[in-house]
Amino acid sequence: MKRAFAATATAMALMLGVGLTGTAVAQSTDNLEKLSNFKTTGTTEFTFVDQTGPYADGIRETLKRIKMPPGFEIDLYAVVPDARHMAVGPQGIVTFVGTRKTKVWSVTDRNKDRVADEVKDFAPSLSFAIPNGPCFSKDGFLFIAEQNRVLLFPAAEFFYESPDVAAFNVFKQGTLIPPEEESFNHTARVCRIGPDNKIYISLGQPFNVAPAEKLDLYNEVGIGGIIRANWDGSEREVYTYGVRNSVGHDFHPETGELWWTDNQVDGMGDDIPPGELNRQTAAGQHFGHPWYGGGTVRTNEYSGQDVPVEVVHPAVETVAHAADLGMTFYSGNMFPEKYKNAIFSAQHGSWNRTEPIGARVMVTFVDAEGNARMEPFAEGWKDDNGEYLGRPVDVAQLRDGSILVSDDLAGAIYRISYSKPE
Repeated sequence: MKRAFAATATAMALMLGVGLTGTAVAQSTDNLEKLSNFKTTGTTEFTFVDQTGPYADGIRETLKRIKMPPGFEIDLYAVVPDARHMAVGPQGIVTFVGTRKTKVWSVTDRNKDRVADEVKDFAPSLSFAIPNGPCFSKDGFLFIAEQNRVLLFPAAEFFYESPDVAAFNVFKQGTLIPPEEESFNHTARVCRIGPDNKIYISLGQPFNVAPAEKLDLYNEVGIGGIIRANWDGSEREVYTYGVRNSVGHDFHPETGELWWTDNQVDGMGDDIPPGELNRQTAAGQHFGHPWYGGGTVRTNEYSGQDVPVEVVHPAVETVAHAADLGMTFYSGNMFPEKYKNAIFSAQHGSWNRTEPIGARVMVTFVDAEGNARMEPFAEGWKDDNGEYLGRPVDVAQLRDGSILVSDDLAGAIYRISYSKPE
């Protein structure tokens, strides 16, 4: 794949984002062209995030409340403003952290004491728009999925120390979705590189329930679905249909099947519809939206109508409105054997439920037939008054087998490790 990328680098350098206006965006577009041609931009300054002081101490105090199975410990790994989805570099040098704002952060543990020493912005000469979803290929190519663009950084783990990092368009600005379909709602993209070495990108549809007049367009471009493509954006196709808003997916380490979380319809009551953890076994499967609001609960807007597609129902129906987001299959050797190939996932927490629920890390055990059972793993980010002290977003694994959990409310990343109880 590296040879294929080198052969197309010149062509990719010509595919420049030009969809937005304004001096800063124009400058960023010029800078992307320079970076695509391995030229300097003149940018010299980073934004650094202080890792010490009362703010960090306050987060550590909150972590004393977190309850987990015996032998597990949780510690503050890094203070990272607005921390969302994470991509751990294959060499273990740096972790890249997306946000729903304009920054991507690089997080480095230089002395390998399992606490970050440095947090600074990545590629500061570029202007990002909701760069929620970073992901890595196994051989170290970093992708960042934004609201309406996907960028590729071929050697980010080794060149992030410089403000200038080689960067190329996978989907240039305005081509991931039609510009007229851009919305402030459900625009936090995530990505993964699949067993077929293609990039898989989720495209949440922007409505509570997608209206009928939008369905043909959405099915065509993959809004309300998951698309896949080559690293240069070619051979794009819709892999998954009937998704409301998925903000977390990963591939089973043994079967290669795609599993993903989905946030379901609001406004139907405190206890319905359920959220979803889905198992996809073949390309082109349909998972029910907008005819189903979650699980087997029909939406009010499409109630009584015949469902014109064959629907795959979720592997796990999760508690309503808990907002299941980022997830990862555990492949490390630190945790007890029963966690091998289990799914660790984040429940962000409800926003419109009478009694708040969620704000925790879940674990899902999957048997050889693909049957799944989910249970709480780490909880305590909600106090006795129902007030959130943190809102977990994503889970990622370090090379030593510990896991990281991001939290966009506290602006932090936590590390969960295991030591066999004596």
